[in-house]
Amino acid sequence: MLLIGGCVLTIGDIMMKKWVLTNHPLFYLYGFLIYAFALNFVAISFKYKNIAVATIIFVLVNVISLTLVSWFYFNEKLSVVQLVGIGLGFLAVIILELGSKV
Repeated sequence: MLLIGGCVLTIGDIMMKKWVLTNHPLFYLYGFLIYAFALNFVAISFKYKNIAVATIIFVLVNVISLTLVSWFYFNEKLSVVQLVGIGLGFLAVIILELGSKV
């Protein structure tokens, strides 16, 4: 659920980026609607996961997929420090998941 939701959220982010670049109001509308749809996935996951852990996983999936999209589609590069920050976020999810098994 969280993987799908994070990826759907990325599509919303892409629509918002296109709105910023083109100022076309339909991109804003599409982005907003996609954001609302994506939030359903995280809300449903609250039934099965701790709310904080679910939200972190949801956002991290979004950040990772956005990193790839921004790098390859929008040609926006991240610094080494920014990439380390994303890696630390990934490590945080692993630690949170391990904590739920204790």
